[in-house]
Amino acid sequence: MHKNKVTSLHVAQRAGVSQSAVSRVFSGASASALTVSKVRKAAEHLGYRPNPLARAMITGKSKIIGLVVAYLDNQFYPLALERLSNALKTQGYHVLIFMAPNDEEAVEQVVHDLMDYQVAGIITASVGMTNDLTRRCADAGIPIVMFNRGQDGGGISSITSANVAGGAQIATFLVAGGHKRIAHIAGWNGSSTGRDRRRGFIEGLVAYDMSPTAIIDGHFDQAIAAQATRDLMARADAPDAIFVGNDHMAFAVMDTLRTELGLSIPKDVSVVGYDDVPLAAWAAYDLTTLRQPLNRMIEATVDTLLGQIGDASRPSQKIEIEGPLILRGSAHIPKGWTQ
Repeated sequence: MHKNKVTSLHVAQRAGVSQSAVSRVFSGASASALTVSKVRKAAEHLGYRPNPLARAMITGKSKIIGLVVAYLDNQFYPLALERLSNALKTQGYHVLIFMAPNDEEAVEQVVHDLMDYQVAGIITASVGMTNDLTRRCADAGIPIVMFNRGQDGGGISSITSANVAGGAQIATFLVAGGHKRIAHIAGWNGSSTGRDRRRGFIEGLVAYDMSPTAIIDGHFDQAIAAQATRDLMARADAPDAIFVGNDHMAFAVMDTLRTELGLSIPKDVSVVGYDDVPLAAWAAYDLTTLRQPLNRMIEATVDTLLGQIGDASRPSQKIEIEGPLILRGSAHIPKGWTQ
């Protein structure tokens, strides 16, 4: 028996029940305690494991969630994916992770692959979705939640930190610290997170009749952020503070300032990041940064997705969750400013 594939029919024959009874037991449908006991004992003896993908193909339903992520270089995303996976597992769901660069054609292909797997829902992490692709998923009955990325217009749920408010909070902090020449190495302008943090930062400075010395799109890329740092510090009006669009880039900025340009942080330049990944707390960086409330974002993402799986008529929602500014040694702390 073990040399060949064990099927639900073999289990049914050994347990003395119908094949449909075996299906009910492993799908969680109603079955008597005696039937459940007989089926599970038979399955254990035969080494039978139900195939959730095959069942999904037959029933059109699965307990699988597709996670689509653009990149894992940034420490924020491996941590987010781990916690998303664990949170979904506690709800009885399995996870398929796909990589897709921020390219419309690549994202479309990945989503089509996930639809072939009959996934129950899709979570995208910093991956853009076209309105056309969103509509096709909706037509197929597959809900989508965007994590750490928003979409213009309605029709799709998104969970983000309060990026505009976070950018404004950082502007207020740097102005209060006495900085006069404040630059911004922004996140990718093609992403809602990059645009929103940038907008909040500009609006925050405007409230003090100030404007950024310079804004450079860092594309959430360390090499680009490092070159942006060189360009900024070569200016006649070199900044005395830099707000960096995420911690991943901020580490490159700090390394360039200290090891390449010989500058002291924060004596010569204050640096503030965004995310508060674990590396930000390491003594080598000690980075002041706006913390993304990851656990609350995960909880909201899972609740929103499972709510839409359970009720297809549930309207989409955009959730923004505020996070605190974490004070460390990379920036001047204004007098009287507390955590």
